[in-house]
Amino acid sequence: MYLCASTWYHMNQKVRVRFAPSPTGPLHIGGVRTALFNYLFAKKHGGDFILRIEDTDQNRYVEGAEAYIIEALNWCGIPYDEGVGKDCGFGPYRQSERKHLYKDYALKLIEEGKAYYAFDTTERLDFHRKDHEAKGKTFIYNWHNRLKLTNSLSLSEEEVQAKLDADEDYVIRFKSPQDEELILKDIVRGEIKIDTNILDDKILFKSDGMPTYHLANIVDDHLMEITHVIRGEEWLPSLALHQLLYNAFGWKAPEFAHLPLIMKPVGKGKLSKRDGEKGGFPIFPLSWNESIGYREAGYFPEAVVNFLALLGWNPGTEKELFSLEELVSAFSLERVNKSGARFNPEKTRWYNQQWLQSKENKELADSFSTILSEKNIDSSHLTKNYIEKVVGLIKERATFVSDFWELGSYFFQAPSSYNEKAVKKQWKESTPQLMQSVSEILEACGDFTSSAIENDVKSWITKSELSFGKVMGPLRLIIVGDLKGPHLFDILESIGREESISRIQNALKQLPS
Repeated sequence: MYLCASTWYHMNQKVRVRFAPSPTGPLHIGGVRTALFNYLFAKKHGGDFILRIEDTDQNRYVEGAEAYIIEALNWCGIPYDEGVGKDCGFGPYRQSERKHLYKDYALKLIEEGKAYYAFDTTERLDFHRKDHEAKGKTFIYNWHNRLKLTNSLSLSEEEVQAKLDADEDYVIRFKSPQDEELILKDIVRGEIKIDTNILDDKILFKSDGMPTYHLANIVDDHLMEITHVIRGEEWLPSLALHQLLYNAFGWKAPEFAHLPLIMKPVGKGKLSKRDGEKGGFPIFPLSWNESIGYREAGYFPEAVVNFLALLGWNPGTEKELFSLEELVSAFSLERVNKSGARFNPEKTRWYNQQWLQSKENKELADSFSTILSEKNIDSSHLTKNYIEKVVGLIKERATFVSDFWELGSYFFQAPSSYNEKAVKKQWKESTPQLMQSVSEILEACGDFTSSAIENDVKSWITKSELSFGKVMGPLRLIIVGDLKGPHLFDILESIGREESISRIQNALKQLPS
């Protein structure tokens, strides 16, 4: 049984926030950031993080989207405390399972004169819109024309009842106030003043028997005792209506915070799927159909959470790397920026690189072992310590675990070819004889450790009055296949005496003598 925390925090209502996505497709990283900020705020204040699935628009419902959302939150390490499958007494948590609740609230507003039935047909509304456009005006259904349209404000009670009895299609519209100044407060954006005369009478309840987002959202937030609504900037234009609805119901509104948009890497506008496709970077946490996700691209969840937290939030210091626990401790809505946050694909890679460096070699070795299996490398004879040691030598140059093979394949198999440019540069007439001498030094080396090998080889170079470049470059080339890799003598120690000598002898047969 899932147990909930206490509903009350000290003498005040416990902080309760919700992430309320629609299951219309994969979760965009902008949605993940909204979830993250809700999670951080809840944990900072000892509160609850709730997942509510807003699926009132069944026409846009996509199979598998809800499961994707839940899996994405879990992968990011920000699981919800309450929601689908974790009922704490405020469920159900899918709006489609709560639809019996909403009409009563809409009817209550009608009874109190704060909403009304509207019977206008689509054709009639289109006529009014086109008529206004022809006159250079914008059609708004509100105080200035509602009495000229077909609704329960312009019709008699008998006419309204007759239409209802005849099952004529209708919607329920909110009756927005006239000649008022609405003062709204937002934690991120401060005070906002709205002239109610510019507001339209939004539809609260649709002809298909389902509520609109606005009504369902307010009713659910109230019934679930949500204390803070933290959501994207795209919902800012709805804030006036939502505040008016709270006022109309006589309910205390939660505090609001509208997060800035995540902007394109280049140009104007918010980050889109097309930007990801064009730039070759993910915009979803997990893969969806043919679109690769951050998980499948090889990102660590810690890195994704880290870079998302700093898209629109400023800790007030130069610190850039945060664990989830550190983010919880440092986070505050007051430090969220108003302006959009530009997405930087290269910076996201940098975060992953930093998190990779911080990982224990053992953890990385486990992942690398999977890659070795995929490359058909038989690692059964290799000790776990060997793979960990290799990881420790190469990870400094890696951004993803998937880079390990390219960076360190020579630790597991001898090179089958040699970089042509490097051969032209390094392989001279005297090189074969020098490499044969190195082979003999390795054979005679008593303690085959990096330091002992280095001492023996360098002593011979100095004694023979050779330049280090004449020996070290060609030696690296035939051991690695290229002029890359970590400290050469560390590589020699790792692959061992027999393999090191074998690679030298093999190169002497393949390369010009």
